[in-house]
Amino acid sequence: MIVVADTSCLIALARINKLDLLHQLYGTILIPEAVWHEATDFEEKAGSVEISRAAWLQKRSIEHQLLLKALRQNLGVGEAEAIVLALEVNADLLIMDERSGRETARFMGLHVVGVIGILIEAKQRGLLQQIRPVLDALRNQAGFWIKDSLYERVLRDAGEWA
Repeated sequence: MIVVADTSCLIALARINKLDLLHQLYGTILIPEAVWHEATDFEEKAGSVEISRAAWLQKRSIEHQLLLKALRQNLGVGEAEAIVLALEVNADLLIMDERSGRETARFMGLHVVGVIGILIEAKQRGLLQQIRPVLDALRNQAGFWIKDSLYERVLRDAGEWA
């Protein structure tokens, strides 16, 4: 399975010590250079050291600069490069949370999942016993924004809503 990741998911999971879930689920993950820099250029940024030490994250350069330039009109550099890389390597999955990036990626025929989808899959595969503590850590430790309605729906679907 070929998987490409954007920055926000990496940082959010690294901040709560769950970055390895990505490796357990997908093995090697490709990231474009812009994502690598966004995630690791500042050592004081929470999660950056964990990401820089993850040997299973492979940095790749992109080739299609014209497509990148077009996507950069509406997306950040990390999202744009992640989409271009996913298209170039014919990725099976793109990990991305930003709404505009996800919509663009889906429009271009890519299969996209975000942090919450990853947590659901991790629980289904027995890598997590419960999703609630991880969602709470994302909100409280990582500063990851999750709408209350989504939080509640995920917990209901996981059988954890009480």
